[in-house]
Amino acid sequence: MFAGTTALADWVIVLPVVLGLLGAALALMLRRAGAGIALVGVVAIIVCDVLLVQRVLDGGPLSMTMGRWLPPFGISFAVDMFGAGFALAAALVTLVVLVYSLGERAEDGFYPLVLLLLAGVSGAFLTGDLFNLYVWFEVMLIASFGLIVLGGRPLQLDGAVKYGFINFLATSFFLAALGLLYGLVGTLNMADIIGRAPSANPAAIAGVAALMVLAFGIKAAVFPLNAWLPASYHTPPAAVSALMAGLLTKVGAYAMLRVLVMLLPAAREQLDWVLAALAIATLVIGPLGAIAETNLRRAIGFLVIGGIGAIMAGIAMPSLHGVGGAGLYIVHAMLTLTALYLVAGLVEKLTGQIDTRKMGGLYAAHAPVSILFFILVLAVAGVPPFLGFWPKLLLLEGGLGDADLRGAGEAGVDWLSLTIVFALLVNAVLTLIAGTRLWAHIFWREGQEGQHSEYRSELLNVLPVRERWFGFGAVVVLVAVIVLAGLWPDWLFQAALSGAGDIVEPAGYIAAVGLAGGGP
Repeated sequence: MFAGTTALADWVIVLPVVLGLLGAALALMLRRAGAGIALVGVVAIIVCDVLLVQRVLDGGPLSMTMGRWLPPFGISFAVDMFGAGFALAAALVTLVVLVYSLGERAEDGFYPLVLLLLAGVSGAFLTGDLFNLYVWFEVMLIASFGLIVLGGRPLQLDGAVKYGFINFLATSFFLAALGLLYGLVGTLNMADIIGRAPSANPAAIAGVAALMVLAFGIKAAVFPLNAWLPASYHTPPAAVSALMAGLLTKVGAYAMLRVLVMLLPAAREQLDWVLAALAIATLVIGPLGAIAETNLRRAIGFLVIGGIGAIMAGIAMPSLHGVGGAGLYIVHAMLTLTALYLVAGLVEKLTGQIDTRKMGGLYAAHAPVSILFFILVLAVAGVPPFLGFWPKLLLLEGGLGDADLRGAGEAGVDWLSLTIVFALLVNAVLTLIAGTRLWAHIFWREGQEGQHSEYRSELLNVLPVRERWFGFGAVVVLVAVIVLAGLWPDWLFQAALSGAGDIVEPAGYIAAVGLAGGGP
């Protein structure tokens, strides 16, 4: 579509990115007003994302191409239900983190970097071009690296080195894969790749797909590429940890979902066993790591990894229900794990400790925080009727459907899908064990671990009034949203299955970009 003929309403496709970048620049120049600029900017982005979701619900996928270069030559932004929904969830999470941060002194540069991070995340979810996706990955990396090092404590610098090195490596792998893919199909427009990939060399395309699994697997912290996450996410302040846990790994998982299921489905079939093995290992290893960990935020980092395994399970079982479950799990993880990190920040302030062995007695001292933590543990584990149950239900439906337990299909029972289903159930049990163990040590036990653990701890702090209003209040609102979404999930089911339909059968997505004749 020519820039001169673009309807004014269509500019809403790029406004979340534009507002994020402009807001970051303004917050950097007007530092004293940084908090206000960030809040107004994120609210404006949320409004744009809501309009995008509504337009996609009403008319299907949307597209806008920059400048006067028609697709596939111009840089396109293409939005389907998954892209719009994930962008909206990311903006909502960012708003909660900003309100939470008002309760404490934010480091200089915090607000510009948060807006820059949201711009990168929004661009990654809304782009229709793989090279543009690489650009947004770089924007996210710059912003997240800056957020990790704010404050300059030695622990933060140590975490930043681990985080930065491995993620620079991942973007290098991704860039190499893009060069190879362009050499094979002659385009990096996503809609155009769908039509051209089937005519390329299958072995070469499978190699490119494997390289992208490596790159996105690092970004998403898939086992065995996950060691950097628990080694870095606990080092910055809790608000930064929450923002990174809620957004960054989910973008990597989303990119893998879109590339393998929508763009290169034939190559994904050749990697079936690899993807299934990664999903199963990540589902099991993540919560096992949380059970063994004593540092609170490191333990939550392992729960983040376990959740990535659930998304990988949907990629390994790319039916409508499998992909829908993976998409809904991304939204659930954005909300729930952000909230869990924020509650962990409150716990650390109340106890003055980061080691769960030195915590205790919070149930009697601060029952509301205890209740919030327990609700989030149940949601992460997927206990009904909390939000985490519904994506796992879709994944189980997809897995059991693929497994064909009656053996009615020509191939008989699909034992690979059945193994993934079993791993999903094991993950739920192990996550519940890990979460309740943390809750018992922090809240139910009277005092610190040792001979006097039955005596109430006298070392607990009181939250300042400002932190009670902004920090605790922000978490209460987010947990309320999580609970309400779990109790009334019908609209989430419809949105998830609609988004999955655009991924599994992308004809509408291709037509929206203007390449309706380029389908396979």
